[in-house]
Amino acid sequence: MDPIERAIAEAKKNPQTIVLPEGNDPRTWQAARILVDEKIANPVILGTPNDIKKGIDDAGVSSEGIHVIDPASSEKFEAYSQELARIRAHKGLTIEDARELMKDVLYYGAMMVRLGDAAGGVTGAAHATGDVMRAAIQTIGLAEGIKVVSSIFIMVMPKEDGRVFSFADCAIVPQPDAEQLASIAMASAGSHKAITGVEPIVGMLSFSTKGSAKHDDVDKVIEATRIVKEHAPNIKVDGELQLDAAIVEKVGAKKAPGSEVAGKANVLVFPDLDAGNIGYKLTQRLAKADAIGPIVQGLAKPFYDLSRGCSADDIMKLSAVCGVAAMASR
Repeated sequence: MDPIERAIAEAKKNPQTIVLPEGNDPRTWQAARILVDEKIANPVILGTPNDIKKGIDDAGVSSEGIHVIDPASSEKFEAYSQELARIRAHKGLTIEDARELMKDVLYYGAMMVRLGDAAGGVTGAAHATGDVMRAAIQTIGLAEGIKVVSSIFIMVMPKEDGRVFSFADCAIVPQPDAEQLASIAMASAGSHKAITGVEPIVGMLSFSTKGSAKHDDVDKVIEATRIVKEHAPNIKVDGELQLDAAIVEKVGAKKAPGSEVAGKANVLVFPDLDAGNIGYKLTQRLAKADAIGPIVQGLAKPFYDLSRGCSADDIMKLSAVCGVAAMASR
């Protein structure tokens, strides 16, 4: 089954509360209408009364069954502000500063997720990635054992191939060090399992396979692989592997004999953002693969960032993925 179709089917079994902070955007309302009508999720939309009215009017949909919150007038505004001030006190954040931030739909939405009033959040249609990530990191924080927020793309190969891969990181971390690369690998394994339902087999990519080349960049991948094996021994992982050794069984058997990953990898961890971004776009454009993402990972709870060019359908699909990821992380 297509991973998005699978996510939607899984989400329908136990619809989760997903906060959609951008109530002024018609795409948010159109997506929320689908989520409610198809019983995929229970959306909560944030915004001022004027923003909400504009969003509904522009979308041309009914708001029936969709919960709406104005952060500034919410009964939980003060409790949320106090919690933000508490967790950011070490950075000098005062309660007055926290109250100002809590009027921002991104911070309010992230606090809903932190405190369990929403299982996850989907936003970014009308906000820059940096703003989304700042609110999420400062409010929700990183998952245990994770050093950096990163992302994956789910790459669905054409039907004649039939394989589904996860590529990481292709969108967020430019030059990860060994610890960060290990964090990306561990987070990607969890994301792949949650979204596709398939056991992750992680290939740590390089221009070298098992010592065929010597370079500091190769050493980084080798060290990252060691860290993953030490901290997450349940994950099938190997590296350093060239791409062909990672995904082509005959090549893997020749270049890395005895490896349980070589030739079988379905999670490909690129050594830096240059390689990852180029790699997913090559696969998308030349192999005609569907690229689903970027899907943010590494946060303690899911809070996903959209492309500002997204459609209502994209918001709906990512909300389904968010709900499935939230259930898997419990």
